[in-house]
Amino acid sequence: MPIATPQQYRDMLNAAQKGNYALPAINVSSMVTANAALKGFADAKSDGIIQVSTGGGKFASGINVGSMALGAISIAEHIHRMAEHYDVLIALHTDHCQPNVVDSFMIPLIEESEKRVAEGKLPLFNSHMLDASGLPLKDNLDLSVPLYERLAKIGMMLEIEAGVVGGEEDGAAGSEDTPAEKLYTTPEDMVEVFRRMKDVDGTYMFAATFGNVHGAYKPGAVKLKPQILKDGQDAIKKEFGPDAHFHLVFHGGSGSEKHEIKETLNYGVIKMNVDTDTQYAFTRPVVDHMMKNYDGVLKIDGEVGNKKNYDPRAYLKAAETGMAARVIEACNDLESSGKSLTAGAVTA
Repeated sequence: MPIATPQQYRDMLNAAQKGNYALPAINVSSMVTANAALKGFADAKSDGIIQVSTGGGKFASGINVGSMALGAISIAEHIHRMAEHYDVLIALHTDHCQPNVVDSFMIPLIEESEKRVAEGKLPLFNSHMLDASGLPLKDNLDLSVPLYERLAKIGMMLEIEAGVVGGEEDGAAGSEDTPAEKLYTTPEDMVEVFRRMKDVDGTYMFAATFGNVHGAYKPGAVKLKPQILKDGQDAIKKEFGPDAHFHLVFHGGSGSEKHEIKETLNYGVIKMNVDTDTQYAFTRPVVDHMMKNYDGVLKIDGEVGNKKNYDPRAYLKAAETGMAARVIEACNDLESSGKSLTAGAVTA
């Protein structure tokens, strides 16, 4: 079916919040990885989010063009066409747009969506992420609120972040030496975020940090404090009433224990980004193919090799299958499998 409408996207998030599950948000950087994400969601019978980072967009536009926005537009247009052949709801999102590239990345994408909506079409993307977490909170929100207001006018959502996700991935904020206190969003900060964002007539997502770190880590290496999310939700309810809540986003989930992921679902996490693990799941079958078919993929000692082995389709099909399987695993971990709203959307 087509990409989710603005209302269907809200339904997806509300259903996840009500049902204590989350939607995997899978980063893609090519047609092949986008196809893998679609296959994984469909096979798991899960609705999902497919997202493009600034680096992913730049890669998708090719070495000679190198345009973050043009590459993201190209991937989004491909997914719009392909999603019509699947029976789950898919939302399109951009990941970790930092303040210095808002004008070159996010704004062109917003303009493209505004143009489409004016023509009676769906927005190109369903939502965008502004990662201004490196700024003081006031400056972060001063930048976030006007963007949120602009997006809300065409039914789109904004994701923002306060607190820094450690590590580094695709230009995302944070570093190996990020001070420990910056990895945890305070209840006071969460109250201020809610206060500033609540008057806009729209829906937004909030990436509060609770020790999460980008990158690849062995299980148990990342020290999460999910209680921070509960404390923040409790704080905004106390300040703004029992109906106040955040749609929370979990960044940097690689290396997290399954029980910690489950705990975050109880505190309002409705989206978890998955990138590092799906990158490996895509690459591992390629390595396997090359090792098993070494003589076929190379023209050794004057031989001609084996075209069936070095045809990129041979190993990219395996890569697509491997990545799709990891998407299914993410759906199972986040308990979204079998819960697609395609049988009839719900509202909350």
